[in-house]
Parts: sequence; C-alpha cells; structure tokens
Amino acid sequence: MKPVVLVAGALANKPSNGGNAWTRLCWVLGLRRLGFDAWFVEQISARDCTDACGAPAPFAASANSDYFRSVMARFGLGDRSALLCHETGESVGTGLRELAAIAGRAELLVNISGHLGHEALFSGPRVRLYYDDDPGHTQFWHASGNGAARCGGHDLYYTVGGNIGSPGCIVPSDGIVWRPLLPPVYLPEWPAVPKAAFDRFTTVASWRGAYGTVTHAGRVFGQKAHEFRRFADLPSRVDRRFEIALRIDDGDSADRERLQTSGWDLAEPDRHAGTPDAYRTYIRDSGAEFSVAQGIYVDTQAGWFSDRTARYLASGRPALVQDTGFGRTLPTGLGLLAFRSVDEAVEGARRIASDYAAHAAAARAIAVEFFDTDRVLGSLLRELGLHEPRRVIRPAVAPREATVTA
Repeated sequence: MKPVVLVAGALANKPSNGGNAWTRLCWVLGLRRLGFDAWFVEQISARDCTDACGAPAPFAASANSDYFRSVMARFGLGDRSALLCHETGESVGTGLRELAAIAGRAELLVNISGHLGHEALFSGPRVRLYYDDDPGHTQFWHASGNGAARCGGHDLYYTVGGNIGSPGCIVPSDGIVWRPLLPPVYLPEWPAVPKAAFDRFTTVASWRGAYGTVTHAGRVFGQKAHEFRRFADLPSRVDRRFEIALRIDDGDSADRERLQTSGWDLAEPDRHAGTPDAYRTYIRDSGAEFSVAQGIYVDTQAGWFSDRTARYLASGRPALVQDTGFGRTLPTGLGLLAFRSVDEAVEGARRIASDYAAHAAAARAIAVEFFDTDRVLGSLLRELGLHEPRRVIRPAVAPREATVTA
C-alpha cells in the first residue's frame, strides 16, 4: 500500500485563478509521480461561496464547487480530493468521515499557508508540515500574534523565502526555523515549447494582490501596485510589446489609464488565466516574462521567487523579474534576469530580445535543475525520511508546540 500524503490549500476559494491552482496541483501530481498516495484537501466557508457573478450562493450550487470539480476531474483527482464546507459539513468529492480515516493513516500533511485547520484532519497525519508561499506576510503576522498566519501546531516549517533567517533579510523568524524550499513545477505538465522568435513580454498579475499593506516595527511594506507604478513608463523606453493579464478594480481606473497610455497592453485575466489550461497556454504563447514583485518581497529581500515565473522558465520562456534576493539561490544573467531600477529593466529586456534562443534554452535548464518536482519534492522527502514509498522510515521530528492559535 502506498503511503498517504495530504496536500491542503486554497483552490476553490480562489476560482478563476489558474495560476493559483497550479501551485496546489504540482504538489499533488509531483508526490503521485514519486510513488505516494497523494490527496488534495480544501476547506471553504459558506460565506465565501458565490455564483459566477459574485453573488452569494449555496455551497452545492456555487462557482467555487463547480471550479473544484472541474479542476480535480481535469487532472484525474476526482477520487483523491475533497472540498469541505466549514459550516454545513457538505463536501465535493470524499466525505469528512472517510477523509478523517485517510488522514489518520497519513504520513504527512503539507499545509500550504496553514490552510487546513479542521481538527479531525489536522491531527491525523504523523507529520504536519507548514509551507509558506507568502514570505514576509506570514512572519510579520506571526510576530504580531494576530493568528492570521495559522502557524500553530506544525512540526516543520518551510518557506519559498529562501533568505529568511540569513543576514541581510529583515523578516523575523520569531523562534521558528524556516527551511527554504523552491516552488515545485511538475514538468510532465510543463514541457518546453519551442518558439521561433521573441514577440512580447507578458505576465499575469493582480494589481493589489490578496492582502493590503503590512506594517511592522513602524515600517510600511507595500503592494505590487506600488512597484508597478515605478516601472509604468518602461514600454516607452524599449521597442518591444509589454502585456499584462491584469486583474484590476474599477476604483483603480487612473492606474489602468496610465498603464495603457504608457504602452502596456492589458489582457483579460479570466479569459487568459482563469483555468489551469488557459494559464498554461498564455505563458506558452508569450515570448518572455516581465514582472515586478510585491513591495514586501522587494524591501525585505526575503528571496521570494514566484511560482508563476518558475512556469515561464519551465516552458522555455526567459524571465526578467524584480530582485527579491533570489540571486543567492538561483543563477541569474542568462534565462533569468533580475532588476532593481528602470535602467536595469531596460537593459535586461534588450538582452533577452537580442539573444532570445540562448536565453530560452537557459530558462528551461534552470527549471529542470531547480524547480522539477522530482528534485524539489524528492529532496524534501529525503529530509523527512519518506523517500522510499515502499519502505517508509518514520520521520524523526518532535511536534512543535503551537505558538499561534490555528
């Protein structure tokens, strides 16, 4: 019998977000490839269930449930997944009673951003691993004691912020040992797709992101919108097309107008990135990525690296992205270029366009070496003593006392 691993995270909570779905899917698909019986589990509140127009809807008839069903079916996970409604006890996929029994024999829970809090499921797995994909937010929230990070009760803590706890990174560890882990990409679903010539820079973005600004020790850390404004005039300085599949509210119409006036093409995000397949097609149809990062990642130099950028690289698409300190972990200069200033962004764009074939080949090579699920998850499983699915060695970890209410 294959050892069981549960992966928990928000997917139906963020319908029409194909990129977010891939971050969860790659964990499950990668673990299955490595020989584990991997399940995907998600909780949702009835108050967050809406119809396709955003109006409140019952759980069973919600766009959230429909999105969950379609994504799970698309990747053959219909019988290895569950979406649970917190208030009503309803579910899509496996029911709570059966799932609790499965959790009770699970070797590992991968809890992305501390999503899973249901006691019957959370307490079952032998080892509970917290995976932080919002470095800075997670640690500042944890340090403030407000409980938003949901760190409590886990045995091990991993983060995509590769510099946390090292000199030069101002993110507080606050007593937790944060271990670095790059975002895994399931390469069988993300093969390199040859492109004859460079055409345009693209990215997929939300203007303000899921969270507001964060204040810590009297310092305010900004959003992606603040960084985009610094580079708004870039297209006027580079003789290339720049496009964003941008989710931006009507209240930010002045920013939208400035982007368009400055030469940015704005694509419809629901059409181009609303499903995992649409998102992948949009990246494959691009020439390269250009993107800024959230201010909190830039200012803290946490080493955050976007899972979206990792998928551009996997597709053989070079990436020109704002520096968050990831150069300590990843090779830069060919295939992956980091910038801090407008001048550096201009120079990077010109370099990619002038030697596209070399940058495209290097992009794929970086993905294979650093982001392949076989490598990223294989290394993690070796650390946990779970690298031989047929002969599981119990991980020797002592449960950490809960320091924050989950």
